[in-house]
Amino acid sequence: MSGFSSSQDGAANSCPPSVGIRDHRRYNGSVPSDAEVLFEVSTPLGFRVRVTRERWNLITTMKHPVMTGRESSVKATLEHPDEVRRSRSDPQVMLFYRAEGSSRWVCAVAKRTADDAFLITAYPTDAIKEGTRIWPS
Repeated sequence: MSGFSSSQDGAANSCPPSVGIRDHRRYNGSVPSDAEVLFEVSTPLGFRVRVTRERWNLITTMKHPVMTGRESSVKATLEHPDEVRRSRSDPQVMLFYRAEGSSRWVCAVAKRTADDAFLITAYPTDAIKEGTRIWPS
């Protein structure tokens, strides 16, 4: 994958533009302080996913405003998913799905690197995306 340039800090980096600046720093090895972490939960796949205040603000103000106030739904989705799929385009990205009523799910998208895992986005959906089902196996 070619490098992307971040207009926020002018530095070239290798993470996708959809990764926020604090998550970009974590992607490159810097873990945020506890003050920046909104919540962190364990997944049934044996790793923890961190959500920063900045990332949650981006999700709820720019990407998916419908998720405002839905932190508990995202936590439950990551901790107790009905299904987890690996992204077809990035093997480090996993999509966690949890049913919410009939034919509706909450999807929490997390990226796992060698030493960290963080939320990329979360949204309600009426369809589970294609990808390899990795949990339950």
